[in-house]
Amino acid sequence: MTSIPFDIVGFDLDGTLFDTSGDLAAAVNYAIGTIGRPPFPSSAIHPFVGKGAKVMLERALAASGGCDDATLASLLPTLLDYYEQNLAIHSVPYPGLVEAMDALGAAGVKLAICTNKAERFTIPLMHQIGLSDRFAAIVGGDTVGVAKPDPAPIREMIARAGGGRTIFIGDTINDIAGAKNAGLPNIAVSFGFLDGPVENLDADAVIHHFDELVPLLQNWPA
Repeated sequence: MTSIPFDIVGFDLDGTLFDTSGDLAAAVNYAIGTIGRPPFPSSAIHPFVGKGAKVMLERALAASGGCDDATLASLLPTLLDYYEQNLAIHSVPYPGLVEAMDALGAAGVKLAICTNKAERFTIPLMHQIGLSDRFAAIVGGDTVGVAKPDPAPIREMIARAGGGRTIFIGDTINDIAGAKNAGLPNIAVSFGFLDGPVENLDADAVIHHFDELVPLLQNWPA
């Protein structure tokens, strides 16, 4: 296997490692259902996801009959509590991810996560999906008190993973901007929770399937 010129490959979580849209949709639908709003199909939730639970709920309320501050504030805890109890019912790794992880591990590359999802959801989700032991570091959106695009959580991820040359992979502007702010090369995935064309993220490279990741990294300039 051709060597990979990185010590650490860091990933965002939602929309990058895993398709979590089914469980996020269920939480949104449960919350808005408590005020009589009709449920959305999972596919309709995709445009709402990617900027955190509050924005996701705000978008869903706006699209289902209107949103005001009081309703948003009252329903957000309902959504979060439901989601915490139903983290991994429908969530699955994107195709090719596990195989790419196996290849990276065989090449001696450490894997790490930096997500804006709070630790109370991130750590249990990783355990429930059964992949937590594959990552040298997992940093949540509340681990260091700030979230991406601030570079601090990405730098913490690198430190916890033992340091070294790192590349970061994500699906939103927070991921790519966070990587750039941390001085890292970066890759955008086109299959995540995009809120516009993937080209708008201005990433160093784009992949459309995880089958493309290892060859891309093998050919990355040293």
